[in-house]
Amino acid sequence: MELTEKLGLALEQFAGLSKQDFELSVPFWKTIHYKKGDFYNQQKSVCKYLGFVVEGVFRSYIIDEKTGEEKNIFLFSGNQFVVSFKSFIQQIPCDYHTTALTPASVIHIHIADLLKLYQQSHKWESFGRLLAQEAFNVAMARTESFLFQTPEERYLNLIKDYPDIFNAVPLYHISSYLGIQGPSLSRIRKRLSHR
Repeated sequence: MELTEKLGLALEQFAGLSKQDFELSVPFWKTIHYKKGDFYNQQKSVCKYLGFVVEGVFRSYIIDEKTGEEKNIFLFSGNQFVVSFKSFIQQIPCDYHTTALTPASVIHIHIADLLKLYQQSHKWESFGRLLAQEAFNVAMARTESFLFQTPEERYLNLIKDYPDIFNAVPLYHISSYLGIQGPSLSRIRKRLSHR
């Protein structure tokens, strides 16, 4: 399956875009390949692209000003959109970095081209609303996980949401994403392996 076909299928499932609606967008999508460690977007720069991850894993993170420690905020993997959403929508500088944790391929579209599509098609307008809802849901779920879940529950949800991540990403990135130290992650994994 070609990358654009894969994208068209994902957009149909996500927002009900027909083949005709998707065809409007085909000239605007560009494929880009990332090496491990390449930036998708850097802190203090404006995110101008909405990406669809074909393969690979990305992380968004901040750097603690006091300790210099990197803290993972979001993970993005295959068949997900990667974007610094607030920066993208408001065209303001981003508060965090987004980099490739593995070699990755992304199909992306520029904000100006997406805005053109919103004007051309109600289905694309609907896509924009659904994308905003999805970004809100992801951010809320992430916040609520720290308020209402134990580290073990966050770990189990990570396995459910990203089943292949442990084969692709070093454990220190996973512990950072879960908001715990490496030894705590080791204890959780050991405890669950005995169940």
